[in-house]
Amino acid sequence: MKFIDKVHIYVEAGKGGDGVVAFRREAYVPKGGPAGGDGGKGGSIIFEATTSLSTLLDFRYHREYKAKNGGQGMAKKMHGADGADMILKVPVGTVIYDEDSGRVLADLTQDKQRAVIAKGGRGGRGNARFATSRNPAPTICEHGEPGEKYNLICELKLLADVGLVGFPSVGKSTLLSVVTRARPEIADYHFTTIVPNLGVAQSKDGRSFVMADLPGLIEGASQGKGLGHQFLRHIERCRVIVHVIDMGGSEGRDPYEDYLAINKELGEYKYRLLERPQIIVANKMDEPEAEENLKRFKEQLGEDIPVFPVIALIQEGVDMVLYAIADLLDRTPSFASQDEEVENTVLYTYQKPDEIGFEIHNMGNGQWHVTGERVEKIVQMASLGSDDGIKRFAQKMRHIGLDDALRVAGVQAGDTVSILDFEFEFYE
Repeated sequence: MKFIDKVHIYVEAGKGGDGVVAFRREAYVPKGGPAGGDGGKGGSIIFEATTSLSTLLDFRYHREYKAKNGGQGMAKKMHGADGADMILKVPVGTVIYDEDSGRVLADLTQDKQRAVIAKGGRGGRGNARFATSRNPAPTICEHGEPGEKYNLICELKLLADVGLVGFPSVGKSTLLSVVTRARPEIADYHFTTIVPNLGVAQSKDGRSFVMADLPGLIEGASQGKGLGHQFLRHIERCRVIVHVIDMGGSEGRDPYEDYLAINKELGEYKYRLLERPQIIVANKMDEPEAEENLKRFKEQLGEDIPVFPVIALIQEGVDMVLYAIADLLDRTPSFASQDEEVENTVLYTYQKPDEIGFEIHNMGNGQWHVTGERVEKIVQMASLGSDDGIKRFAQKMRHIGLDDALRVAGVQAGDTVSILDFEFEFYE
């Protein structure tokens, strides 16, 4: 199966069903009495985490998801049917972002955990809901509320306790294969893992943990070179980093320079990966120059930092590494995978307490355009095909302060004001 760990998709919740204008036929009741029913609720887009998936591959080929709309209201005060919710299953460890704002909408870290990402619109009210003693036979109804819509980025970040890092071909996959039942690809030529591999390791005293063999790093990975961020995002959740170094110095490499280069990339990535505790594993100790290289490496490293020499291929020294990892995990807390979000604020031309603001744009030649989530929603839900509907729309605009704001902005009697596709002439 192809491993896909980042996708861009579009989701749109269902629109609420429209309310209707209808009257029952009954003697001695004005116009038969209002009997228009409400529209049904639109379906929501819900993401659910599951352990049965390990990749976002399905989203690679299907990029657009729309939930069902609510049904239209009917006569005799009958309610329209609610639209069915759409449930999208993703692997455990998936983080969902709003692509336009960068805001995290959900971080699904448990099996069967759910998050409503795009909420379905509520159904519009039928005219039966607007009857009053002063207006017993209203011709007002509402259109359904639009459903929420988002451009999303879904990222899979592996839920591993331990991440193996190091240059390509240092023996990370070999180490994973001998301490777990994972079977990553291993080759005897210059070769790098291109997808993460997971396995459960266990020390001889019974303590177990999840270990991930992550794609090999290269210099510049923190800026996106090579596999770059495709690699680094998977280490964000790891509590312990195991730094595997080829102490044999194959291909003329210097083990200490490799160590510094990898730590440089970890330090430059945005989630402060160097704050996580590290265990240094000196692999390939059966190579001719390995002992001399290890001695020089320890002198350069200094500060009495422990280094665990191993020959992963024959499992020599591996038990000590597993004990050290288990001990470190026992005293290491989880790290937050996200920095604190700073909400972006917008300065509106006019804003009342407890109301979503709006902006007024002077288009010139007596033309004005109003934008804002609240006013646009009022227009979308307004029934503008009757005098009652127009009157109610005008009252709502006055209630949210649009009339006063237009005057302050300089709108004159006779100017044209537009909201979405709806235009009206402003008058005093």
